[in-house]
Amino acid sequence: MPNREMLLIPGPTPVLDEIYEALSSETYAHTDPRVVKVTLESLEMTRQMFNTDGEVFIVAGSGTLAMEMAIVNTVAPGEKILVLTHGFFGDRFIKLAESFGIAVDSIASPWGQRVDPREVAAKLAGSTYKAVTVTHVDTSTGVQADLDTLVPLVKQHNALFILDGVCATAAAVEDMQHDYGHGAKIDVVLTGSQKAIGVPPGLAIIAFGPQALAARAELKRIPAYYADINNWLPIMKDPSKYFATPAVNMLYAYHRAMQLVLAEGLENRYARHQKLGRAVRAALATYGLVPLAAETVAAPTLTCMQYPEGIVDLEFRKFLAARGVVLAGALASLAGKAFRIGHMGNVTTETLKQAIGLIGEALAAQGRTVDVAAAQAKFSALV
Repeated sequence: MPNREMLLIPGPTPVLDEIYEALSSETYAHTDPRVVKVTLESLEMTRQMFNTDGEVFIVAGSGTLAMEMAIVNTVAPGEKILVLTHGFFGDRFIKLAESFGIAVDSIASPWGQRVDPREVAAKLAGSTYKAVTVTHVDTSTGVQADLDTLVPLVKQHNALFILDGVCATAAAVEDMQHDYGHGAKIDVVLTGSQKAIGVPPGLAIIAFGPQALAARAELKRIPAYYADINNWLPIMKDPSKYFATPAVNMLYAYHRAMQLVLAEGLENRYARHQKLGRAVRAALATYGLVPLAAETVAAPTLTCMQYPEGIVDLEFRKFLAARGVVLAGALASLAGKAFRIGHMGNVTTETLKQAIGLIGEALAAQGRTVDVAAAQAKFSALV
């Protein structure tokens, strides 16, 4: 099924024909040996992607379910977490934790910036936290967290480090065995299927390291059923067993997508995304568009671009949609003042170059003087 539109939102992202073909395969019984094989291989590939010696889970659901699984399996009602947020989706951890009776403190950065590590250090020194949540890339702002600074800082205070990788996984390093200093490692990584992995929405994917698994064991009973990893662990060990019906066809698609991820090579994939992000931002800057996040903190997967004076957001995106380019509006206080463009997963350089040209045309339609050829040449020079 060919992609008829240039889907350049921060997710879902373009899906390759071969992934669609896997998705459309005949549906077998969820305990069929062929499904069991696909599931076990998918789990092993996920384990490789996160480089974890813990446990990985692939469950029917969204990234929000994975966020819930991360919190409810590690933190008890009445315990306290610290939420570090540099955008809308980091903020979601606050309401999520509070819904389970978990006490929450938070540190929010101005949109487009990272959380100040000095504030984090002061907060950690002044209270005891069971866990700290960090959004690797916030989909609302295009800011990427500084794991080299935050992981050792959090682990120095004996808190679990929970990483929301929804808009980063398979495009930025999320190595759970990497030592950030003095044994400091990421304890939980959660993600969804629909962004840089390049599969349609529908799977919650999460990895628990040894300390996070120990935290679940200490909790005994938790206020969850579907989200309880103790109910899923026997299934992940032996998918022929039953707890809840898996999304069989989504597993086919995920299996094929992960084969492609690993065939490209994780380091190659990370480098490709870095190049694409820099190239898109540089090209769009020639039109007078300004990225919300400075290059030093910008994500490899999406960019939030602010309009020059006089551009009407809805007209701009309607112009592009009529020509097959789908961009996302900005959120919260930035609504109408910026747009978000995804450059991750299976998107090609050819698609992005074409989209950059059409973005120039959309700006010109509102009276902006642009040089499309120069913008596309800038993009090509950087990829």
